[in-house]
Amino acid sequence: MTEIGLTSIRTTGDKIEIVNQLLLPHTVEFIEIDTIEKAHEAIKSMKIRGAPAIASLAALTFASHLSAALESTTPPDFLASSQALQSYVQPILDYLYTARPTAVNLGAATRRLTKTLQAGLDAGKDTRTVAHDLIAEGKAIDNEDVSRNRLMSKNGAEWLLEEVAKKGGQAEGLHVMTVCNTGSLATSGYGTALGLITHLHETGKLEKAYYTQSTPYHQGSRLTAFELQSLKIPSVMLCDSMVGSLFQHHNIAAVVVGADRIARNGDTANKIGTYNAAVLAARHQIPFIVVAPVSTVDLDIEDGDSIPIEHRPPLEACLVRGALYPFHTNAEGLKEQATVMVTPEGLTGIYNPSFDVTPAELITAIVTEKGVAVKEAGSARFDLGQVA
Repeated sequence: MTEIGLTSIRTTGDKIEIVNQLLLPHTVEFIEIDTIEKAHEAIKSMKIRGAPAIASLAALTFASHLSAALESTTPPDFLASSQALQSYVQPILDYLYTARPTAVNLGAATRRLTKTLQAGLDAGKDTRTVAHDLIAEGKAIDNEDVSRNRLMSKNGAEWLLEEVAKKGGQAEGLHVMTVCNTGSLATSGYGTALGLITHLHETGKLEKAYYTQSTPYHQGSRLTAFELQSLKIPSVMLCDSMVGSLFQHHNIAAVVVGADRIARNGDTANKIGTYNAAVLAARHQIPFIVVAPVSTVDLDIEDGDSIPIEHRPPLEACLVRGALYPFHTNAEGLKEQATVMVTPEGLTGIYNPSFDVTPAELITAIVTEKGVAVKEAGSARFDLGQVA
């Protein structure tokens, strides 16, 4: 297996490249993203995915786009006036947001850049200075991700160890399950829920990680498996439909998941299948922990009913992509891959939401870089004021 630095995005100056996650784990291919349109397509087609990662790509591409324009020998027209700058920048940010609207990090990033634009114009700064402010802010959105991921992972891991000890258990040799992929490939580095698992491993508290395949895109069996194998973390893959059986026959200390959007009351949108795992965890009295950055908390919406749920093209639920087996290599020495249809041709009536919403009542704790939120006794909702 080809090793990579477990990163979804790499930059050299203003050059931006992403690893094409549709080809992982068998082929590591980096794609240059040098236009706004390429960034939009990469996010929409899931060449890059994970709420923090797509926000970083959008912000970095926007910054690179402006930087290239400023370095042109001919001053760009959008520097002519404040109105010209706003008329040029805002449609770009609005367009980037449409790539995957459920992931609140993307909206938070575009709103943050809009706020930077407006603040600069309101302060009477010249247009070139405002453009440079936007470039700096776009890069800052990406740079902040790794440090906050490490912090929230530590917060969540320490809270879990305390909970295990409170219940008289051994705060070591833990078995923890996760859903989808929330590691370095879904962020700018280290990860959220998978970061918590990594922290437990690094501190000698984890015995084994379990992860679901997370169909239909198989982010678990393709990406989480790839990361855990690279990090040499003992792990076990299970089909999405095996979660109940796992809980019946194994002592699982916690289920840890990421989030694409968290409502004010704690209702959480995440990869489809998360709600199923939460219901089963509640049945087996297993702590269910959401780990996500503050930017994922959307205080503007009251509950999960207001979270827009993206429905993917029905065809995607009928197809599986992977390496041909037994393995065959091409002239470049790479494993040959193919997409196959696993359903009858012309199938109709396909239900293919990308996310589901887990109600706050099923969530034990919500972890951000600011701390850990738990519900008050008897309450079905969170007070996220201290961690958002």
